[in-house]
Amino acid sequence: MIIFFHELGHFITAKKSGVQVNEFALGMGPKIFSFTKGETTYSLRAFPIGGFCAMEGEDEESENPRSFNNAKIWKRMIIIIAGAFMNIVFGLVLMFVTIIPQDQFASTKVSQFVPYSFSAVSGLEQGDKIVRINGYDINTSTDFSFALYTLPVQEVDGKELNIYKEDCAYELYTYLIDYAQEKPSDEDFAKVYEVMTEGQQAIADTQSKDEAYQAMCDSLDKMAKTASKDMSEYPAINERETRQRFRTDMTVVRDGERVDLKGVDFFTGLKEGEEKPTLSIDFYVEPIEKTFGTVITQTFSQTVSVVRMVWGSLIGLLKGQFGLNELSGPIGIASALTEVAGETLKTSGFWSAVGSIVYVMMVISVNLGIINMLPFPALDGGRFLMLLIEGIFHKPVPRKVEKIINAVGLVLLLGLSAVIAVKDVFKLFTG
Repeated sequence: MIIFFHELGHFITAKKSGVQVNEFALGMGPKIFSFTKGETTYSLRAFPIGGFCAMEGEDEESENPRSFNNAKIWKRMIIIIAGAFMNIVFGLVLMFVTIIPQDQFASTKVSQFVPYSFSAVSGLEQGDKIVRINGYDINTSTDFSFALYTLPVQEVDGKELNIYKEDCAYELYTYLIDYAQEKPSDEDFAKVYEVMTEGQQAIADTQSKDEAYQAMCDSLDKMAKTASKDMSEYPAINERETRQRFRTDMTVVRDGERVDLKGVDFFTGLKEGEEKPTLSIDFYVEPIEKTFGTVITQTFSQTVSVVRMVWGSLIGLLKGQFGLNELSGPIGIASALTEVAGETLKTSGFWSAVGSIVYVMMVISVNLGIINMLPFPALDGGRFLMLLIEGIFHKPVPRKVEKIINAVGLVLLLGLSAVIAVKDVFKLFTG
């Protein structure tokens, strides 16, 4: 479906530009069936790994006045970029489909913290609107998630004040969990929970380890008293030379002013059976009310965020932030779709699983549109670059040279595809 809309972009603009289209094909390899209408053959081919819109004079010289090579250069440019444009438009439609069923939307403004929050004691405050994370501008919840979940884990000084305060605050959470095991009434639990949150804020406001420890002890006393229990002894805070943290600089809007926060930590957990820690977003954000206006706004803004996410991922790949293991081809995509749909089906039901698949389709469609326009031989972006050179120098790149460049580019792309396919298969069987 994604490839169909991509090729449809080329097809429609070619027809509107007066360029002769010899065949519009979905799939590759031998034909399953085909029919001809006018000058164009429409075909469905055996292998669902691509498609094409074959225009007269596209890859060879043609004297036909309606051939691609004889069309005005601005028309050829539009035809070339139309495929990527349609992928973005299709992504916009798919985003709308995922937006519509939602009861409300996520903002980027902190509403409250979870009990084990590290960000609460390392600078972030309730009411902060997050506008920048690690140098990445934040406009939507998609920007927010991408910026956070691509943060690298760091080895930080285990004896610094922030780490000490996080450990003190976590002890209050541990006490709350132990209290919950006694199955208190909802009213009693809520009272202890409120004391805990006040205590964590008190710890966050301290300026030294002694003050932080004293705030912890005072809060534990209050929690115990509220729970009608005695506080026998206070826990010791064990300091280590280094600690693993997901840490970042942030910019927030607080009381109408931009505030730069340095070294904000997020809760670092270690799942059973895994060696690498995982990041947990340790606060909630305010909801955005669903109206006609917010549906339209979210559709466009979230699609723009996905475009930025794909571009940011590509830049990260070139910088070495992501490795080969983060790249996937059709096999890896199918595996990811299966996993996403399966997990969502178990937790949220059938229609949520469908929504998850549609969301992944949207990301792939936008991804295809962007990647296809990279100025690399054999991609539409490479062909657009050739046309740009022709427009600047008023002379086309020799057909023989263009064929050699595209052939080399195609070999490199096929080689990369083969490597990724082998990696995907290996990952599929080894997990």
